[in-house]
Amino acid sequence: MHKFDLEIAGRPVTFEVNSFAKQSSGSVLIRSAGTVVLVTANVSDTAREGVDFLPLTMEYVERTQAAGKIPGGFFKREGRPSEKAILTSRIMDRPIRPLIADGFFNEIQVICTVFSADNDVDPDTLALTGASCALCASEVPLSKPVGCVRVGRIDGQFVVNPSFEDLRKSDLDLIVASTEEAIVMVEGGANELAEQDMLDALMFGFESAQPYVKAQQQMMAAIKPHKLEPTDTAISDDLVSKVESRAKEGMAAALAIAEKQARSRALKQLHTEVQDELISGGSVTEDEQALIGEVFDNFKKRAIRDMLAKTGKRVDGRGLNDIREISGVVGLLPKTHGSAIFTRGETSAMVVATLGTGDDEQRIDALEGEYFKRFMLHYNFPPYCVGETRFLRSPGRREIGHGALAERSLIRMIPAREEFPYTIRIVSDILESNGSSSMATVCGASLALMDAGVPIRQAVAGIAMGLVQEDGQFHVLSDILGDEDHIGDMDFKVAGTTQGITGLQMDIKISGVSREILAQALEQARAGRMHILAEMEKTIAKPRDEINENAPRIHTLQINPEKIKDVIGPGGKVIRGIIADTGVKIDISDDGKVLIASADAQQMQKAIDIVESICEEAEVGKTYKGTVKRVVDFGAFVEILPGTEGLVHISQLDSERVEQVRDVVSEGDEIEVKVIEIGADNKIRLSRRAVITGEDISELVRPMRSGRSGGRRGSGPRRR
Repeated sequence: MHKFDLEIAGRPVTFEVNSFAKQSSGSVLIRSAGTVVLVTANVSDTAREGVDFLPLTMEYVERTQAAGKIPGGFFKREGRPSEKAILTSRIMDRPIRPLIADGFFNEIQVICTVFSADNDVDPDTLALTGASCALCASEVPLSKPVGCVRVGRIDGQFVVNPSFEDLRKSDLDLIVASTEEAIVMVEGGANELAEQDMLDALMFGFESAQPYVKAQQQMMAAIKPHKLEPTDTAISDDLVSKVESRAKEGMAAALAIAEKQARSRALKQLHTEVQDELISGGSVTEDEQALIGEVFDNFKKRAIRDMLAKTGKRVDGRGLNDIREISGVVGLLPKTHGSAIFTRGETSAMVVATLGTGDDEQRIDALEGEYFKRFMLHYNFPPYCVGETRFLRSPGRREIGHGALAERSLIRMIPAREEFPYTIRIVSDILESNGSSSMATVCGASLALMDAGVPIRQAVAGIAMGLVQEDGQFHVLSDILGDEDHIGDMDFKVAGTTQGITGLQMDIKISGVSREILAQALEQARAGRMHILAEMEKTIAKPRDEINENAPRIHTLQINPEKIKDVIGPGGKVIRGIIADTGVKIDISDDGKVLIASADAQQMQKAIDIVESICEEAEVGKTYKGTVKRVVDFGAFVEILPGTEGLVHISQLDSERVEQVRDVVSEGDEIEVKVIEIGADNKIRLSRRAVITGEDISELVRPMRSGRSGGRRGSGPRRR
């Protein structure tokens, strides 16, 4: 057992290495406040045959008992992973994968289980730090330990690992993963943060993560774990020379083709020709035949990188800072609430906005507590968008991750519920993909929201930045292609408005990126974002003045909270009747706010009238058509509003003296009466006489209060 204690932001953190799950290759139990996570790492003894990639799986597992809850549903057992679990699994994977030794093809599985959770410490950053620690303690050849922190900013001051309550006050939510030398992964959102402020936040996160890194270094020095060796994948210089000499001329010609599919076909044909010629000519051994494809791919990668570094030109002919041609269309789908197609080069997204009511909110039952989402963004990447034929399955981790990034980039621009009481769902279907479809989704979603008439604060655009680093020099690429993402060293996505950054994500394939690279990438991304926003403005400059005619209109009523029970009725009978009769949706909050939604203006007005009639309260001086409910010796009780009755005293029944009440009215009669007084006891006094004669009600109230009531003394019942 090895235990390490450290302090992050004044909060003790404890690592217990190889104390639990001892049959694992490496394990760590991390405690911070009331949050406890166990991370285990296991690795197969031998390399997986027939693979040329790292077979690594990361799993983040939440159990409801960690927060003292029992799962809902019939089975009372956790089902498929939540979106939070999927996103955290991705956060664990992305910085770790590039740091495992090249050529290591053994199966690796890392599992993080949350055993206790409180509202002060989110387990996600501990999961990544724990994954690094467990791998460092295992046989896996991880080159460097990684530490991870969350950075917030409250009142202009950076805060490390803020609580859930603190995050609600923060204008920044940023996850930063770092080694001892540099930042290796970033994920976050912000409220239009300036580039310099974001750079400062990144470096603050880098410094704050160092205690985690140093603790793992101390652990490795103490336990000295045995490490497995990568598979020997050395390729002979002779084979490299043969492939490159044969492919050199064709490679240059193929890479000069700007269009993705044509370039891809040319490269595939060249690869086939090279392979067939070398095999048929007998110039390669049987073992070398299986390596021709790898050598060819390495040559292609190096050729693209050399072209970028030496000429500043890219495979589609652009310069390093150039943005591809942009176009947009809105309102093309006639029955949706808002729609847009955003196209940038060979990347295109069809984005649809749908407006709903409070009933459409998504309920999230998370470890930190239940909450509701009124803005959702879902991203789909069908096989046809890259010209492939494969099974169409439910969204995978990548699709959920891209959707979450786009949602995070837009959510702070969505108007508050008080200003715009709609639930909003965005769906993005990628029609074509050749570089950063998630950022195309951000742009398309912004256009679709404005087309739907959603009063977003600012338009939002996104751009993906790349990096090629060779011989101590680096080149930052704006608006990267798919090929540039594949051969490059960094994928840095930045989304924001004209005012600042709203979303950020960075993954790298090298050991880290410096402050200088981050500063240039952020500035280049800002310039690119300004260009894209200007192009988007040509399609639609601001939200439409009215919401789409297909969308439900929402009318807000404020009623007396004591009347809520009357609108709902016994067992919900009244409200169900209104909905069945009018087809509207009705939401009622505890403070008496009633939201009535319908795309049919006539039916909405009908529902409004019904609710208003139920909740209407009597007003002095107002005339009502009421129904006589009871007749007594001294007057008649008349229902002027549903559930609201008042007394018409016998002296107020007619302009002439009345001897018997039944001489004038009977039960069930409809008569017009005027409210002449509402007493402190909420008893309502009515007058039919005031309606007939038009008398001033002040003249009628005075004699009633004094006991003089137009010829009949007293207002009490006569005894028989």
